[in-house]
Amino acid sequence: MAGLKFRVLLDSSENEVFRDIVINDEENFETFYKAILDSFEFTEDQMASFYMSNNNWDKGYEISLFDMSFGEDPEQILPGVMNSSTIREFIEYPDQKMILVHDFIRMWIFLIELIEVVKEAPEQPKLVLAVGEAPNESSRSGNEDIQFESDAEEQEDDDEFGFDDFEDGYDEYDY
Repeated sequence: MAGLKFRVLLDSSENEVFRDIVINDEENFETFYKAILDSFEFTEDQMASFYMSNNNWDKGYEISLFDMSFGEDPEQILPGVMNSSTIREFIEYPDQKMILVHDFIRMWIFLIELIEVVKEAPEQPKLVLAVGEAPNESSRSGNEDIQFESDAEEQEDDDEFGFDDFEDGYDEYDY
């Protein structure tokens, strides 16, 4: 039974915010997820998924908070579930990387990297270092990229080739 020390970096454009958490390698991902949220003072009322990753931070195999399968093709590779997936099962590299997406509307993204294997495994996940102040969880509205109709009406009516739809001097309100 070993302890795993992970650096959990909040992907934020503001200041650098990260936490180092030591957790028993026999714990499941749900326990790890709750420890991460506690360390950033986030609530547990949102959907979330871990994604195994590589050195390029590409999303790989998914481990979701809840079992999302029903009526799925039995040959399809289904995501793991946090409460039944132990961390040890998924550690393949000495610097294993993971991505955690918390709240799929606000898209809080945590970049997680294994930074050390320690001999003494804690009984409970332990926060050993906190750098930076975490933003308020509700500080993102989740709709920054949505364009509403009122904004779209202000844009010029160009077709796909860049020509005005009404070349004869009339517009849609003249009809």
